[in-house]
Amino acid sequence: MLRKRSPLIICGAFIFVAWNVILIFVLMKRPSTQGALDSPDEPGNTGDEAGGSQFGNIMNEVMHVANAFEAELESQKKILLQIQSHWAVWENKGGVTAAKPKSQAEHSTPAVIPILVIACNRVTVKRCLDKLIEHRPSAELYPIIVSQDCGHAETSDMIASYGSQLTHIKQPDLSDISVPPQHKKFQGYYKISRHYRWALNQVAPDFFEYFRALHPILKSDPTLLCVSAWNDNGREGFVDPGKASLLYRTDFFPGLGWMLTKDLWAELEPKWPASFWDDWMRHPDQRRERSCIRPEISRTLTFGRKGVSLGQFYDKYLRFIKLNSEFVPYTKIDLSYLEKKKYDESFVKEVYGAPVVTVEDLQSGKLSGSGPFRVQYSSPDSFKTLARSLGVMDDLKSGVPRAGYRGAVSFLLRGKRVYLAPPPGWSQYDPSWS
Repeated sequence: MLRKRSPLIICGAFIFVAWNVILIFVLMKRPSTQGALDSPDEPGNTGDEAGGSQFGNIMNEVMHVANAFEAELESQKKILLQIQSHWAVWENKGGVTAAKPKSQAEHSTPAVIPILVIACNRVTVKRCLDKLIEHRPSAELYPIIVSQDCGHAETSDMIASYGSQLTHIKQPDLSDISVPPQHKKFQGYYKISRHYRWALNQVAPDFFEYFRALHPILKSDPTLLCVSAWNDNGREGFVDPGKASLLYRTDFFPGLGWMLTKDLWAELEPKWPASFWDDWMRHPDQRRERSCIRPEISRTLTFGRKGVSLGQFYDKYLRFIKLNSEFVPYTKIDLSYLEKKKYDESFVKEVYGAPVVTVEDLQSGKLSGSGPFRVQYSSPDSFKTLARSLGVMDDLKSGVPRAGYRGAVSFLLRGKRVYLAPPPGWSQYDPSWS
């Protein structure tokens, strides 16, 4: 086998060497310009003029030779490529199978998804970090960055104890912020907003799998704002434990474990607010009719009532949020149903194909089947009244209900799927409903 290839290899190498010998010979035989250059005393020429002429001629010759070299090198490159292609053919003829080109997926490098943890003065952030590290499949693909505000020494020492398992950065500006007198009690909200802006500029069992699978969807779909791991109405009894893989589109920015793209941050950063950043994100000027993806069952938890919100919603709702305990292989699931056109058609059909019932019907236990059923509201007041009666969060931000999509909120009640929804023909939110 080797003997058959040897003459061809030797022939190719000979052609390459011969070409270079010919090239050198041609360049050495170029006509000399010495006579023209050595005539400063020619009538009509001064010494300076002759020197200038001589220098110009030299430069012309140098450029001419350089261009010739460039052309010859390009030819040699083509010859080398031809020899390379022939080598592959010779390998195959000799009984060696050439390697097949790798697919695009095999060539592509997995995206690195940094996890940014915002910390201040709670040492209980250790629970969050322990869970992240426990379930993280790769430290290289999911680097954890803990950004700390407040200068709290005990929390700082606890974060530092993780060593190389994470990166610990500290928000340098710990000064108080000048706020309007009526916002003095909200100083903490201003500091959180400042911290988020600084931190973003620095950089569950299936938590990582969830974000890995949804990352390409978020990047490719301009109708999406974010991917969130949080369901605002995800309390025990209000979610379907048999549908841990179920995902939704929502018009309400959920926060509490969310992913955004670098492009979105470039859009938001120049106008980032001084305070109340999460409500600002929910304003039409930022949302711009874009949605987020959220799960049926949350992949994150909030585990403390201490904070600037003074435990708002915590005792009644947040402490009862169900955390997913089942690994869902999202990267192996077809998630194309989340594409806006396809999702909207299916969502509208299910919501408005459901029979309209009352709160009393649902609470009586007389309805048969697992649903879906629809409870209809027509004003902000009726939404709040019905939401409280049904046990879901009742606040509206710029007219959008928590976890809502096209005005409809999906949840489980006594084992039945329920949609708290506006009348058919809904077209847009009314920001005055806040």
